[in-house]
Amino acid sequence: MSVVDWRRAVRGQWQSGAVGIDRERRREPPTVRHRNAGRVRVRRAWRGPVLAVALLLAVVTGIYVLVQNIPGAPGCTVTGGARAVSLSVEQAGNAATIAGVGAAMGMPDHAVTVALATSLQETGLRNLPGGDRDSAGLFQQRPSQDWGTYEQVTDPVYSAGAFYRKLRTEPDWATLDVADAAQLIQRSADGSLYAQWEPQARTMAMALTGQSGPALSCSDLPETTAPDDVATVAAHELGTAVLSGPQDGVRGWEIANWLVAHAARFGLERVTFDGWSWTAESGEWASDGAADGRLSLQRAQAAD
Repeated sequence: MSVVDWRRAVRGQWQSGAVGIDRERRREPPTVRHRNAGRVRVRRAWRGPVLAVALLLAVVTGIYVLVQNIPGAPGCTVTGGARAVSLSVEQAGNAATIAGVGAAMGMPDHAVTVALATSLQETGLRNLPGGDRDSAGLFQQRPSQDWGTYEQVTDPVYSAGAFYRKLRTEPDWATLDVADAAQLIQRSADGSLYAQWEPQARTMAMALTGQSGPALSCSDLPETTAPDDVATVAAHELGTAVLSGPQDGVRGWEIANWLVAHAARFGLERVTFDGWSWTAESGEWASDGAADGRLSLQRAQAAD
């Protein structure tokens, strides 16, 4: 072997060994590779649950926002002292009619309480088309018992008036408690049942006769496409069509609460009396000015 060949052989062995050493230096120890693989597996294992939780939170947030923007069910509330009575829009309107007719006839607050307790027991303040035998209407009056025709007893204004007229003919009715006075008119199988409604009836009567101030509110009312004429109905139920301007305190609150109870029927947007306003948007009474003893109302603008 020549010197040149020997040098070439040594150089080849050295280069082969150097490359081998370089490759070993670049190769990670097994323990490091295993440790990194474990970390990858952990990261991948956590990725699924984290994404699931994030997705769940997004869905819950979306549902919450959606629910917050859904209007509540229409309804009314009557407050008095520590008591609050919840009513449907229909019930509030019928209660206001019963109280309004009583006021127009000059009946005292006790008579209104008796009438409301009676209707609560008989029909839940609903103008029912029928009942036991030929009974019908708010008070389940029977045409066969001389209460009037079917059309009359199913007219809330007529049926309330008929109840009060009958009550006035009974001597000493005003000295009786609510249940006994109601039984005197209705002749029910169990007259004691009227007593359970006295607290609610008294709270409503106080509000609807103007004794409790801004005590009746209605919220989430539906839009009215064909509202009744408020002056015509007021004249029929309240005995007056004067629904604005100066009013006596008690009478003013009587009319104001009556208007709110019928707000959906008349398409009312705002009722104001003596520095207080109820709005259909808020569904509540709020003080917004000085007490001036003036009554006003505002109807919603018809949509174009």
